Amino acid sequence: MAESAVVTVRLAANVKQRLDKLARATRRSKSFLAAEAIERYVADEAEFLAAVEEGVAQADAGQVVSHDRVSAWVHSWGTDTETPKPDPE
Repeated sequence: MAESAVVTVRLAANVKQRLDKLARATRRSKSFLAAEAIERYVADEAEFLAAVEEGVAQADAGQVVSHDRVSAWVHSWGTDTETPKPDPE
């Protein structure tokens, strides 16, 4: 079994009630559900942060698209003259 650690979390009463109900319905422990939720959240946030860091690095390297070009592209969506996504300048 993987090493684990105990974490105490304070929840709003209504969230705890919903967690209790979900645990009963899924026949899982509240600890299992909380750990799964935290794992997903941490993975999602790490992925988001990596994407932001990549975007900042691209901007620092000058790989950007002007607001005007993006705006024109977005406004073309759903029209007969829809344009392709603009490439960085």
